[in-house]
Order: sequence, then C-alpha cells, then structure tokens
Amino acid sequence: MRHFLGRGFIGKAMVVSIDKATALKMHDKVRKRWREYIESLRQELADVDPKFADAILDKINFMEKTDVAVVVSQSQNEVAEFREKGLDIATHRKRMASEDMDEKFKDPKDPFRIVFVCAMWMTGFDVPCCSTIYLDKPMRNHTLMQTIARANRVFPQKNNGVIVDYCGVFRSLQKALAIYGSDSGGGIKEGETPVIEKTKLIQRLSEAVEEAKAFCNERGIALSKVGGLKEFERVKFLDDAVEAILVNDESKDEFMALANGVDQLFKAALPDRAANVFYQARTLLLVLAEKIRSLSPAVDISKIMAQVERLLDESVSAEPYVIREKSHVDLSKIDFEVIRQRFERGQKRIEAERLRRLLEGKVLAMIELNKCRMDYLEQLQQMIEEYNAGSINVETFFKKLVEFSRALREEEQRAIAENLSEEELAVFDLLTKPDVKLTKQQEAEVKKIAKELLETLKREKLVLDWRKKQQSRAAVRQCIEVILDHLPPVYAEEVYHRKCEAVYQHVYDCFFGERQSVYSFAA
Repeated sequence: MRHFLGRGFIGKAMVVSIDKATALKMHDKVRKRWREYIESLRQELADVDPKFADAILDKINFMEKTDVAVVVSQSQNEVAEFREKGLDIATHRKRMASEDMDEKFKDPKDPFRIVFVCAMWMTGFDVPCCSTIYLDKPMRNHTLMQTIARANRVFPQKNNGVIVDYCGVFRSLQKALAIYGSDSGGGIKEGETPVIEKTKLIQRLSEAVEEAKAFCNERGIALSKVGGLKEFERVKFLDDAVEAILVNDESKDEFMALANGVDQLFKAALPDRAANVFYQARTLLLVLAEKIRSLSPAVDISKIMAQVERLLDESVSAEPYVIREKSHVDLSKIDFEVIRQRFERGQKRIEAERLRRLLEGKVLAMIELNKCRMDYLEQLQQMIEEYNAGSINVETFFKKLVEFSRALREEEQRAIAENLSEEELAVFDLLTKPDVKLTKQQEAEVKKIAKELLETLKREKLVLDWRKKQQSRAAVRQCIEVILDHLPPVYAEEVYHRKCEAVYQHVYDCFFGERQSVYSFAA
C-alpha cells in the first residue's frame, strides 16, 4: 500500500495471486489496511506542520476516491465454496457482472486503480497506465513474459513499470527470454532483459546526479552549500546559479536535460529508500529548472520561495513542483525602466532571459492573430542566434530586446492608428502585404472592403462547425471572392486570386464558428 502510493507515477496496479481465494483474501486485507492508513493520516494531520498539511490532505483525498476490486473467472458452486473459506464472492461477482470492469481499469481517469486477479487479464489485456504489478504466483515462459508486459506500456509521465516479485518468478526470466525474447520475436538482443534491477536503476540515478553536479561545479555552483544557508542567502544562491547557467541556449538546454534526466530516474526509483540519498540534489536541480522556466513577468512566482522551502524540507515525495502561468502579456503596462534598473544592478543574464521569454510569448500571440507579423519572429530569432554565437554580449542583447519591445508595442497599437479592429487589421494586412502598393484613397477602399467582408461572413456564413461541412466552406470561399472582386484595379487577376486564397485560409484558421475565433479568446 505504501509502496503503491509512493511511486513517482502512481498509475494503476495489478495484484496477481496464486488462486482465486488468495485474490479475495488479499483484497480484504488491503481494504482493511487502506482504511487504517487513512485514519492514521487524519490523526497525523492534526499535529503536522501547516506547510505539509496540503500534501497529507491530497493523499487522503486520493485514497478515499481510489476504487479497488477483484476480477476472477466464474466457476460452479463458487458461492458455497468461498463461503466455506470465510469469503464472500457473491458481492464481487455481482459487480463483475454489472460493471464494465476492463474498460474502467483501462481508463486512466477512472478511480478504479487496484485490481486483484488470479489468471484473468494476464494476456491480451493492454493497460498503458498500469505502472505496478505485485506478483505472488509462480509463472513461466509465455505467461511470465505477458505478465511483465502489462506494466511495460508507454504512457505520459510514466518513466517505467515496476514488478514486485514475491515468489522468485524472475528465476525463470532468462529461460523465458531465450524462448520468446530473441531479435526475431521481441526485438531483445542476446544478453539483454526488459527488466532492470532496482540496484542498477539507483546506480544510473547516482551517475545522473554526479553528471549534473559536475555541470554545476564547472560554473561555480556548489549545490552542497545550500543546506546551510538562510532564506535570503538561499535566494541569492539560486539567482546566482541561474545567472551562471544562462550563458547561452546551449548551456541552458544542457542543464534542463540533466535536471529532467535526474527527475525521471528519481521518480522511476520511488519508493525505494535508496532514493533518499539523492533527494536534496534532485530537489535543487528541479528548483533551478523551474526558476529558469519562470523567467517571465507573465508568470506568477510570488510564492516560489515558500515552495522552495517546502521542497528542501520534505522527505521523498512524488508531488509535482507547479507554477501557474497567466496567458496575456500587455506591453503597455510593463515598466521597462524598472527592468533596466534590475539589469544594471545584478543578474544580467536572468533579466535578459526574462525579457526574451516575455517577448517570445508576445510575438507568438501576435502572430496567431495576424500571420503578416512573422517578420517580428524572424527578427527576434536573429538576435537570439547572434547572442548564442557570441557575436553580441549580454548588454547589447538586452538593449536590442528593449528596442524590439518598443517596436512590438507600436505594432500592437497599429490597429487603433489604422481605425481598425485587430481582426480587420489582419485581413487588411493580408490584402496589402507584401506586394501591393496603394494610394491613400485606395488604402481607404481596402479597409472598407476588409470591414465589409468580416461583417458579412460573421453575419451570414460563419455558422456553427462551418469548417466541417463542404457546402459551408464553399459558401465562405464564394463570399470572399465576391467581396474581394471590388478591390481597386491595381489588383491584377493573379494577385486577386492569391489574396482570395490567403484570406480564405486565414478565415479557416482563425474563425471556428458563430462568435468563436482566436480574437474572441484573446479578448
């Protein structure tokens, strides 16, 4: 029970017993211990430090919602036979008959998380979210290989499956591999095994931690020092460490890969107590990685140090480290003078990275509304490439980012200057860029056509799910062609057809149905 709850990725579990009666007995024992453990957690909650209360409440909530069940084959006179052994099969059988147990167990969102079986579901039953097999039944050959495969399916956030062997069945593993695990049969080369002992996993974790430490040491980051630092000293230590990592994108990406590798191996090793040795190093690496990810004013990091303190003080836990992001960035509300002052005071790479992240997100958001802004993304990428190549230093890079942000702010206000809405500006830009030169009078005519086109489409053509129906799509395209036919004579026939296609593709990409578009979501 504690083993299952302590897994890095909990997923679902199968308990495989030697016979049906044992499966029922195991179910009853686990249910009893499960209730006792919930009660002990409630008692612990009364005296626990408040910063650990949420973690205990989450565990209680998870346990109370978790559904466990027995799934075994039916036999004659089973009710009487099980009653003689003091077991109630009738209740379990009723549930097996009335519920779709296999679909519930396959569904990762369903609270049916632990199943007690004997022979059923051992072969031909694929559950990718199953992460743990508790094996207390002698097995050999094909059945053993199939049972191992139950926990070996790929699933998001699942680093590996775990087989807990209670009766030494892995002694038969090499023989099974010789028969069923060859290159022709399963893609396993001679001498290899699909099962790695925990000791080897811990060794790989140790090597990954040492590699990450070596990376940090090369940059003057002594992770071992942080334990003796006070809160404000920790803040400075973490900021200095991030500053040292952010030399360029190559250094940043290498660190993020090392931190991610340590985290994956750590969670794969849980709940092995040997992982405790690496907990603080793994936590520090995660905190540094999250601080790097959070380098944007668009991210709420007001409680980051409280989370850091909790992570540094906790024992082994699989709880994720989460920072919630906000989606909208308003450049007009950002005080660039304050940013410049922070840059001058200290961590220059951190401030440059923070501003870069903000501008990257802003450019992508602006491009989603208007594809004609793609050149802004190219300008930003060019600056980043120059910085990574060492062609410009961090001071020049920061100065260019500030200048670029001013250009973005001007672009963001251009719709107002043109007396157009954001969606009207996108159509106007498609009609005028990059190959059409217009007089002021012709620009006014094109603006009028852009407004008319959108008004007509939204009023008459952009019905619910219009993109799924061929007739609706054809009506939208025809509407575009009819209205754009009134463009000024400067639009030659070839240019006209190209603009019709570009506008149709824009409408298809950005307008989903009645009053639903990227513009309504961005508002």
